[in-house]
Amino acid sequence: MTNKNLNNFLNPKSIAIIGASNTEGKVGNSLMKNLKEFKGKVIPVNIHDKKVLGVKTYKSILEYKDKIDLVVIATPKETVNSILEECGKKGIASVIIITSGFSEVKNYDLEEQIIKTAKKCNINFLGPNCFGVANPYINLDTTFANKTAKKGNIAFISQSGALWSYISDVSSSDHIAFSGFVSLGNMAGLDFSDFIEYFSKDKTTKKIILYIEKLRDGKKFINACRKATKAGKEIIAIKAGKSEKGKEAAISHTGSLATDYEIYKGAFKQAGVKLAESFSEAFNLKHETLKVKGKKVFIITNAGGAGALMADFCDENGLTLVEPPEKLKLQNPLDILGTAKAEDYEKALSSVANENFYDLIIVILTPQKMAQPEETAEAIVKFSKQTKKQVIAYFLGEDSVKNAKKILQDSKIQVYENI
Repeated sequence: MTNKNLNNFLNPKSIAIIGASNTEGKVGNSLMKNLKEFKGKVIPVNIHDKKVLGVKTYKSILEYKDKIDLVVIATPKETVNSILEECGKKGIASVIIITSGFSEVKNYDLEEQIIKTAKKCNINFLGPNCFGVANPYINLDTTFANKTAKKGNIAFISQSGALWSYISDVSSSDHIAFSGFVSLGNMAGLDFSDFIEYFSKDKTTKKIILYIEKLRDGKKFINACRKATKAGKEIIAIKAGKSEKGKEAAISHTGSLATDYEIYKGAFKQAGVKLAESFSEAFNLKHETLKVKGKKVFIITNAGGAGALMADFCDENGLTLVEPPEKLKLQNPLDILGTAKAEDYEKALSSVANENFYDLIIVILTPQKMAQPEETAEAIVKFSKQTKKQVIAYFLGEDSVKNAKKILQDSKIQVYENI
């Protein structure tokens, strides 16, 4: 692997978006929209259209003659390896792979292939199956979050990208403000230690918050954290996978085999890392107490990380995540992915509408670009009128989910905004 100069990930002057799109709802379209205010150059790569959102496109990065600092890949998984080869030819050393469909769905060979190609081509990469990065100081946002975060002194490094959709939404109207965000995804390339080290040298960063499903190298992590705390940075970790169901959810989310929670507690203590019990605690948000009637829970979510945290939360509060009958071919939590629209929620709800394996359903929404909070709220209201089961909604965020929360509250559905 090449020398890990990570500056081009958070301070690039030029970014190529491979898979840039004019189609509303596509990741490549959301990325282009979120980079409209970026202070550097954006190079859209699209094999079909001559322009994307009015910007001239290139059929390949090799067609673009000038230097490119950072490449973001949002194309089908089968194309990723050949794009990495092209990056190698052009001498690009920093790549973000948004594309999913790798180890998180047990596609280990394909992930192994991109690791080998990146090594051969001297490329540092983030992902795959990741949500990108953000640096509010230069209007850099290669995510598909709905809101842009405010400038501040918190760096957030997360294995769940969708949790950034939630927390950046809170940031847009609250006291929380950021020096940077990094989504690690499957962590096949760069990991926590690399970016903890990066932010430990960053003058604007005072606090580093981590959302962790697994660590790849405990010793390296402890050393990086110790250096950061010596440099005066406060480090807080939120760890998913405390419960058995939380572990299972983490595995299906980013292919993470979450190790025993007690081992992590010991590692955090050694590393000088404070452990937060929830997102609310880590980010100093309003804590809400869940009021439930039933004990057997089924969870639907568009954010794998939020699903894993909710599984842990249920376990701590004496609730049981129940196995759906085999005939349904559903997991619990049911992750309908970050691209989920209202119809996907509707489909998920109707698939369990006449089932009796649960007595409480929790529906989680994080406000990503393609999410439809109001329409999803309407779908939940419709479902709640047809069922005798208790329905609880977690619409995480503030501005983007304000109207949706009102729709739910008007129909007497419990709705929470923090996890």
